[in-house]
Amino acid sequence: MSRTIDKAEWHPASWQSRPAAQQASYPDQAALDRAVSDLSRLPPIVTSWEVDGLKDHIARAQRGEAFVLQGGDCAETFDECTSENIVAKLKILLQMSLVMLYGLKKPVVRVGRMAGQYAKPRSADTETRDGRSLPSFRGDLVNRNPFTAEDRIPDPQMILRGYERAALTLNFVRSLIDGGFADLHHPEYWDLGWVGHSAMADDYHEIVKSISNSLDFLETISGAEVHKTQRADIYAAHEGLHLLYEQSQTRYLDRRERWYNLTTHFPWIGMRTAAIDGAHIEYFRGIANPMGIKIGPGMTAEWLQELIAALNPNNEPGRLTLIHRFGAKTIEEFLPELITAVKETGSPVLWVCDPMHGNTESTSEGVKTRRFDNIVSELESAFRVHESMGSYLGGVHLELTGENVTECTGGARGLTDGDLARAYKSTVDPRLNYEQAMEVAMRIAGLHRETARVNRNGG
Repeated sequence: MSRTIDKAEWHPASWQSRPAAQQASYPDQAALDRAVSDLSRLPPIVTSWEVDGLKDHIARAQRGEAFVLQGGDCAETFDECTSENIVAKLKILLQMSLVMLYGLKKPVVRVGRMAGQYAKPRSADTETRDGRSLPSFRGDLVNRNPFTAEDRIPDPQMILRGYERAALTLNFVRSLIDGGFADLHHPEYWDLGWVGHSAMADDYHEIVKSISNSLDFLETISGAEVHKTQRADIYAAHEGLHLLYEQSQTRYLDRRERWYNLTTHFPWIGMRTAAIDGAHIEYFRGIANPMGIKIGPGMTAEWLQELIAALNPNNEPGRLTLIHRFGAKTIEEFLPELITAVKETGSPVLWVCDPMHGNTESTSEGVKTRRFDNIVSELESAFRVHESMGSYLGGVHLELTGENVTECTGGARGLTDGDLARAYKSTVDPRLNYEQAMEVAMRIAGLHRETARVNRNGG
């Protein structure tokens, strides 16, 4: 049963009585209040029935009946809110999910880091260059990236611009899906440039051919179209970091007797803002959305159990997703204890592996990157640990792009540190390019088949 929150117990601004980490300091409070008030009157970006639909999908994944693919930019930018960029993101998510569907033999739930991923946490409030200190860049929802005093001042109008870009993005995504862009009968619509030259192109086209033939066969013998395969829904997700932005679009629906955050389907909490007595946990405990919690080194069993008790006191299926990000070198050391801790709570959770954030490093020139081999290694370890403990790894969380960037080294093309400067576009964290992302998808499909083979052979 879904939890109902009494209006006297909780409201969207109740977090303001708690310590709030990672919030920008706005110099003009009156302008901020106006922007928040304006945003609170605008229509919601998503609907409650879409939110509840995703929650049902996550509940299925918790039971091992589906797999969640979550992917997209580390941080979206307003300038990249273009039809070309949105289509490229959809294509890579759809292609990856097609490969996973083929290999995993179960539905794949697609969740994009899109339509709201405009705010980023920072390790320090200020950034210093050449002896000059300015406020840190906190994403386009807050301020601007150029290192000038004017650009780094938090601007309340950016909150409204972020809402507009998120709404435009999701509106275009819905239009594409309704128009048949995500029809599994026509995966050739999704081809990106890589299929013409990649070493994996033949494998991908064989998968496409196999699925197309299977759909044709089923429709021939049934005499009807396989309707459930025609529409591949894309859900939106972002880190619920900027609490005034989240608060502004939080609505109470009388017919459902619950509060919903209608900026997105799936907000998540980072470890930097997961203090049990902090503002973010106070906010998140009141909304009905399915939600994620990022966990990594430093997350103790006791802390995790307290978070689960606060955020899912009724043990609702589909509500909690735990996204672990330990790094290839430490995942086997830290993950088992947390799996045990969760089992002790009795709460259903979806375990998702984020193999990106724990494997970030810098080159000798100071360029932030991630090694493809480390990303794959952490994924392999995650599958292995969950399998050995009777748990189910039901998803993957990746920072990726449909563009031909060079931000992560390795992969089929063997990118090196020297290649990074060729097409490094991210303003925050490095992303997998479209070819590396597809290779990860094929590895996941292959990992599953290998596990199934071992299980069948009893070894």
